[in-house]
Amino acid sequence: MEDYEPSQLSPYTYGCPKSFYVGHLFIPSTSLLETMAEPKTKYDRQLRIWGEQGQAALEKASICLLNCGPTGSETIKNLVLGGIGSITVVDGSKVENGDLGNNFMVSETSLGQPKAKCVCAFLQELNDAVKAKFIEEHPVTLIEINPSFFSQFTLVVATQLVEESMVKLDRICRDANVMLIFARSYGLSGFVRISVKEHAVIESKPDHFLDDLRLISPWPELKKFTEKIDLDTSDTVVHKHIPYILILVKIAEEWAKSHGGRLPSSREEKKEFKELIKAKMVATDEDNYKEAIEASFKVFASQGISSDLKRILDDPCAEVESGASDFWVMVAALKEFIANEGGGEAPLEGSIPDMTSSTELYINLQKHYQAKAETDFLVVEQRVRNILKKIGRDPYSISKTVIKSFCKNARKLTVCRYKLIEEEFNSPVLPELQKYLTDEEYSVAVGFYILLRAVDRFSANYNTFPGQFDGAMDEDISRLKTTAVSLLSDLGCNGSTLTEDLINEMCRYGAAELHAVAAYIGGVASQEIIKLITRQFVPMSGTFIFNGIDHKSQLLSL
Repeated sequence: MEDYEPSQLSPYTYGCPKSFYVGHLFIPSTSLLETMAEPKTKYDRQLRIWGEQGQAALEKASICLLNCGPTGSETIKNLVLGGIGSITVVDGSKVENGDLGNNFMVSETSLGQPKAKCVCAFLQELNDAVKAKFIEEHPVTLIEINPSFFSQFTLVVATQLVEESMVKLDRICRDANVMLIFARSYGLSGFVRISVKEHAVIESKPDHFLDDLRLISPWPELKKFTEKIDLDTSDTVVHKHIPYILILVKIAEEWAKSHGGRLPSSREEKKEFKELIKAKMVATDEDNYKEAIEASFKVFASQGISSDLKRILDDPCAEVESGASDFWVMVAALKEFIANEGGGEAPLEGSIPDMTSSTELYINLQKHYQAKAETDFLVVEQRVRNILKKIGRDPYSISKTVIKSFCKNARKLTVCRYKLIEEEFNSPVLPELQKYLTDEEYSVAVGFYILLRAVDRFSANYNTFPGQFDGAMDEDISRLKTTAVSLLSDLGCNGSTLTEDLINEMCRYGAAELHAVAAYIGGVASQEIIKLITRQFVPMSGTFIFNGIDHKSQLLSL
């Protein structure tokens, strides 16, 4: 269980003409961009986040939105501004007075008209490059009588659906291999849930990741290059411009020779290693040696592949057949490379960080890393071609660009798999659920989770949501409490209860969609959609719950 924090990209800022922040990344205003030597394109700001490949994926994508109330409209608006290829809005309702107060995409002139038509027209105005169409039909009807309708889309955004329809749609989209994301706002609460069989991410772009420098296992060319460097040179200018990478490679080798081939492991040894670097300094202003001391932890880091990458390599899907996805074909090639040419290591990434150095040394060092990365890529590429041929597919069906990106990001690969929502609803991970219920930090979030399901049971039993009619409030509170207790019992949590205050709150909401909550839920949902479509950044796992009472967002892994 974990708190959910906004990631590196924040889609509800798309199209904003002013400067804004995306996570910790500052996106400059148009006036600032005009002074920069960057191409001025329609989506130039977001291209800095997910690049041309990511934008191309968005522009090829076809999205279906179910229900265009505040939550659905806010979600799809962000995607339209981001340049999604096409959208289809499905909603069978008409615009009513209540819609004017929580959905800015409709106006008084829209009253009585199909809501899907009005919202679609508004979205088209936001970005005329997006193909937009609407279908005046209730989503539940489509789910029941025309399930094949959904197979034409890249991704379906299902908003404000009740539990029964969610379960049916989930199976439909799984069978059609269509990505699905649920979003719902309900009073001061809401949730977002992704549902796909498997989602492989090549460009996971973690916030923090150790540079791939091979400091203690330099390949022959780097080793030969390093041997030419004299750390004891009498030329002070040269001495203070030796890149810290070369300093660490030489001192690590020196240490290993005097310690039986071992590297520093204990705290005392690591301290001694840093003192060894410090002893090489001839002046206090040698920033390169200070950088070497600060980066010495990169020498102490464990070598070889990570446990996360090993799990992917050992996955049964890595034993590829003709129907294997491109991702798993490349994983199979990577596995062969690591076992053979890689000597237990993934392909070199080929980039080095900024550091104090002479221009000549830095460029030469950079060339060595790039050359090694290119050599590794060519080996992996050939293995990919051989595997494709072996399983009866076109050896060139995976492009050089994709394989090169795969090699560069090989150490950061991520595979996400999601349970069917029916499995989560019927058989959640009981120890986790019980832990959430007794954990003060998560009790409200899991309370909302249970109550969001309980209101659907309530609706199925009484043909209305709790609190929709003021006169029946006391009776609805009692009924909702009974429904929630019954649901908890069905899930194996006999004796567990929810607070009276929370139950009262859910009844007070009366199934209302508040625009502020809908905008937030829509922002989170569209952010996850962009991750799924671009296959960049890691999408959230579990069920995202927004608690508007305490202004908290949390993920429940059930």
